[in-house]
Amino acid sequence: MKTGPVVQNNQKERRFCNAKPEKRILRSKGKRFIIRLKTFTLFCNRPGENILQMTISDIAKMAGVSSAAVSRYLNGGPLSEQKRAAIREVVEKTGYHPDTAAQTLRTGKVNQIGVIVPSIGSQSVGQITAGIAAELEARNYLLLLGNTGLDPQRELGYLTAMQRDHVAGIILLGSCHTPHLAQSLKNCRVPVVVTGQRFPDTACVYNDDRNAARDLARLMVARGRKNIVYIGGNERDQATGVQRRTGVQDALNEAGLNGEALPRTCCEAFSLDEGERCMKELLTRCPELDGVVCVTDAVAFGAMRALRQAGRKIGADVSLAGVGDSWAGSGCEPGLTTVQFYQRQVGEEAARILLQMLEEKGNGGPMRQVTLGYRVVERGSI
Repeated sequence: MKTGPVVQNNQKERRFCNAKPEKRILRSKGKRFIIRLKTFTLFCNRPGENILQMTISDIAKMAGVSSAAVSRYLNGGPLSEQKRAAIREVVEKTGYHPDTAAQTLRTGKVNQIGVIVPSIGSQSVGQITAGIAAELEARNYLLLLGNTGLDPQRELGYLTAMQRDHVAGIILLGSCHTPHLAQSLKNCRVPVVVTGQRFPDTACVYNDDRNAARDLARLMVARGRKNIVYIGGNERDQATGVQRRTGVQDALNEAGLNGEALPRTCCEAFSLDEGERCMKELLTRCPELDGVVCVTDAVAFGAMRALRQAGRKIGADVSLAGVGDSWAGSGCEPGLTTVQFYQRQVGEEAARILLQMLEEKGNGGPMRQVTLGYRVVERGSI
């Protein structure tokens, strides 16, 4: 093992190399600095000075394998399970991360994937991103995250910026399919996979929004509800705006209740406040309503608040349902009937498709568009 780096401290030199994790403190002129790494400990005068750079050769020596084996491990190449386990143990102990810029220059391969999300605080976005991250990590890819805050211009900006920043591919958690976005996706120089939406001529992984909403409305019809209303989203969004509304209409038409006349209103945001506002509007327009399907659980919680304020008994004289299976849905009283989408699997599948596209380098099979299923979670609110 090579001797550790030379560190200057008021004209004094210290050389050291620690095989086990430990913490050391340097006091100098009343100042105290600590740098702690998983395997190596460094002294320095200022935070951030003389950070240790480990090499593939260092990892190879510690794992008892060749440098070529470490390189294959880092690039997802073929390797025996014994060697893979030995290298993984050293990497985890040392916290080693390869220099991606140097790696790109040396191999010509980029190991960074851009992920663009509409709202970083969303539960579903978190689940999808966790699935993406797990698949990328297993293949030694890094994830670069961009949060648009539901701003279409920022979304376009991230698509452009991530290509400049040398990502191998992009996963876009889609919202609204606009002409500008369609053109940007067409002009993209790296492979792109979209989740949550079905965009034409683009690899996609999306949920079965229409049938999910239809099944919620069917449950209400089966309970004898005949005056069902819908609180939806912006209809520029195909998934939450159009598909879920259409699913409710399908169920009403099946029951002979004229789905085309479905009383509905649109939220400006998927929030409790907007759900409450929309519910009050529909109570005024349709005082005889006895069923409410909401575009998301958060909207349904707001609707629940408005219904209670109006003296309506949820689950008794009015049915209520949302979409998303929020953690709070099982904790409220009555529990909220909802739809569970397999969002983590959406992220995993999107990452697998993108990595396959990278392996095929544009010479593969047909474009993949995958629909994932759902589960209706029936609780007391129905």
